[in-house]
Amino acid sequence: MSDATLAGRVDLAVIGGGIAGMIAANRAAEMGLRTAVLEKGAEDRYLCNSRFTGGVFHVAFHNPMRPAADLRRIIDAATEGAADPAMAEALATHLAPTIRWLQSEGIRFIKAGPAEWQDFILSPPQYPRAGLHWPGRGGDVLLRTLEQRLLERGGRRVRGCRVVGLARDEDGFALDLLRDGRPSTLAAPAVVIADGGFQGNPAMLEAHVTKNPQALRQRGAGTGCGDGFRLASAIGAAVVPSGQFYGHVLSRDSLRNDKLWPYPWIDDLAGAGIVVDGAARRFADEGRGGVVLANAIARLADPSTAIAIFDDAIWRGVGTDMLIPANPLLEVHGCEIHAAGTVDALAASLGLDPVALRETVDLYNGALAAGRLDTLVPPREQRRFASKPIVSPPFRAVRVCAGITYTMGGIAIDGASRVLDTQRQPIRGLYAAGATTGGLEGGEAVGYVGGLTKSAVTGFLAGETAAKETIRS
Repeated sequence: MSDATLAGRVDLAVIGGGIAGMIAANRAAEMGLRTAVLEKGAEDRYLCNSRFTGGVFHVAFHNPMRPAADLRRIIDAATEGAADPAMAEALATHLAPTIRWLQSEGIRFIKAGPAEWQDFILSPPQYPRAGLHWPGRGGDVLLRTLEQRLLERGGRRVRGCRVVGLARDEDGFALDLLRDGRPSTLAAPAVVIADGGFQGNPAMLEAHVTKNPQALRQRGAGTGCGDGFRLASAIGAAVVPSGQFYGHVLSRDSLRNDKLWPYPWIDDLAGAGIVVDGAARRFADEGRGGVVLANAIARLADPSTAIAIFDDAIWRGVGTDMLIPANPLLEVHGCEIHAAGTVDALAASLGLDPVALRETVDLYNGALAAGRLDTLVPPREQRRFASKPIVSPPFRAVRVCAGITYTMGGIAIDGASRVLDTQRQPIRGLYAAGATTGGLEGGEAVGYVGGLTKSAVTGFLAGETAAKETIRS
């Protein structure tokens, strides 16, 4: 049905038209509910993270079709036990059925490379080049396919519609809407909140993530503004606090050069070498990966001081290995890459204390040669990246920043995607899915499980649970 047909009441109102909302709406409509998707983006191809996605379905960089018991162990290891047990179990158990359901809806996946995490990537995959290239690629195709399926099922989609108020009543919920700037209301016995995280809200970022939100580079659409978080909290929902986010290390030049985001990222260069602050000291464990590094950069008193240090061997080796490689794409697209024949000269070009940088590099190289990376401060592990010596001139450096894609904290849900109140009891008729939810990722380990898999499964369960409980009532 067209946007113009929205009126009065539906069985299920879904707030947000990304992957989580579209899956929830389709699953509920498939099971018999009159469903409407309320999307604040007004364009035909409204912007959202799901449209920009690289399309990788994985669980902490493992094949998503592994047995559920394996996936549960992988989730617990990635989050170091911080993941909510009910959410972890739901993801592990329902991921394979959700992927098969998506395939039955016409969504295609391909194997895009030899690594296990490349086994299920949305088709067509992203172009292997720098910058942002989403039209006609996997995420865009997925959303357009699911929107068409929803319309075929008699569902409704309403663009240019922002939900600004949510109240409970004896019949369910009353939603206050701003549609094309005009206020209206909608009644529904059930609501799914799936509007993404709060990565696009500087005030919330400052309160929860970093004192310097302006220093972050949005890697996604930046359209997640925390509306769902706020609406759910106002009617008694519990929230899972988290100062962590999913993102990657980017060139600081990406803050002013659109050709340098969301790709290429600097994770691999930083992970093979080191990252230092304005005092030329390491401040994070580079071996834990780009997500951890991006969060550590964001937490610096001055995130603009972060610099990745590596050598020519890393630049010509690891730097060329990624599908969208830092070498040569950074240089081709205007990133300033400092290079010098000595560490002292590199420090001078960066405005760093040469003695301090030389000491940091020497300590790192010495610990690596002795097999004692654990003695460094902070210690260094080899979880995601193998440490490489910084010994081959020319020595190189790139000023870096934290690229943020979505926030990890949010609305508390159970294993069926029902929103929980502050007493950890389900709020009747209220569900949440995707990046607006918290509890699965984050924690001290900044555990990253996989944004698409989390959104797909919680969206599927939200739609299915809403249909079962609404029809039963």
